[in-house]
Amino acid sequence: MPLDVPKPSPVLSLVIPVYNVAPFLDRFLGSIVAQDLDGMEVIVVDDGSTDACPEILARYAASCPRMRVIRQENGGLSAARNTGIDHARGEYVAFADSDDFIEPGYYRDLLTLAQTHGLDMTHGNGLYHFEGRQADFPIYTDDLTTAVMAGREVLRKRLGEKTFLHMVWLQLYRRDFIDRLGLRFVPGLIHEDVLWTTRAFMAAQRVAYAPTPGYHYRQRVRRLQPDQLDERLAAIVDSSIHNALGLDELLADAADDPELQRLIRWQLVDGALSIFHKLRKMSSTMLRRSYYRRLRQEAIFALLWRNAVEWPQRRRIARHRLKGLFA
Repeated sequence: MPLDVPKPSPVLSLVIPVYNVAPFLDRFLGSIVAQDLDGMEVIVVDDGSTDACPEILARYAASCPRMRVIRQENGGLSAARNTGIDHARGEYVAFADSDDFIEPGYYRDLLTLAQTHGLDMTHGNGLYHFEGRQADFPIYTDDLTTAVMAGREVLRKRLGEKTFLHMVWLQLYRRDFIDRLGLRFVPGLIHEDVLWTTRAFMAAQRVAYAPTPGYHYRQRVRRLQPDQLDERLAAIVDSSIHNALGLDELLADAADDPELQRLIRWQLVDGALSIFHKLRKMSSTMLRRSYYRRLRQEAIFALLWRNAVEWPQRRRIARHRLKGLFA
C-alpha cells in the first residue's frame, strides 16, 4: 500500500470572516481565487449568514481545494477572526474583509517581503473604493521608507502625520509573533483593529512597507432604521470606550519614549472624542443620557483630560462634559 504523504503546511493563512455580504461576495472570492501564490490556505468563517452567502461559499469551495469554510453561530467580526486564527496553520497570517477585493499579486508581494527580510510584519497599502460615487484613491500617499525598521517608527510617522489607518487587513503578520503577543480580538466589539494594530506596531522589531496599493477597501453606504442606527452607534461608543481604556494601559509600554507616548495620547483622545458625535446622532434620548452617566461614572472624562496633549482637545472635552450635565 502506498504511504500517505503528509500535506506540507501552508506558508500563508488568509482569514476571512463572512456575514451577509452576498452582493459583494462573488467579486471578493474571485479576487482571492486569482491570487498567484502557492502555499496559501484560505480560511473562511461564515458567521451565521442568513442570506445567499453559504451557497456562494459552497460553490467556490467545491472548486478551490485551498479554501476551508467554517460555519458558526453569529458572534460578530471579532469572534469570526478569532476562529480563523485558531484554525490557521500557516507561518504567516493575513486578514481580509469579504465586502472588499484584492489585486492578484498583493499577498505574494507582502509574503515575499516578509520572507526575504525576516519580518514580524509587512505593512501594506490599499485604495478607498467608493463604488463609482467618486474616484478611488490610495490610503497612503506619503514617503515612508521601504527599508526594514522597527514598528514603533512606522507608528511614530503615521500618528505624527495623522494618517494611521487602524485596519488589520493592511498588514501580514508572522504567526509566532501573533502568538507571542497573545493577540486576539475582543468579541462583541467593533473597531477592534485599534488596539490590535497599535500593540502590533509597538512590539514589532522588523517591519517593512510595501507602498503599491493592492487592497480595495469598499466604502459602503448604509441605510439603517432609527433603532438599527441606535444599536450600531451604541456598539461604536462601547468600542471607543474600550479602546480609550486599552490605549491608556499601552502607554506604559512606551515609558521610555516620551514622543511616542504623546502621539498615542493624541490618538486616544482623538478617537474617543468621536463618542460625542455618535451620541448626538442617537434618536433615543434615554440611551444618550445613559451613556453620559456612564462616561461620568467610569471617569472617562477624567481619562481624556489627563491624556489630552493640546488645548483644542481639552476645550472639546470640557465642552462635551458641560453638555453632558444637561443631556
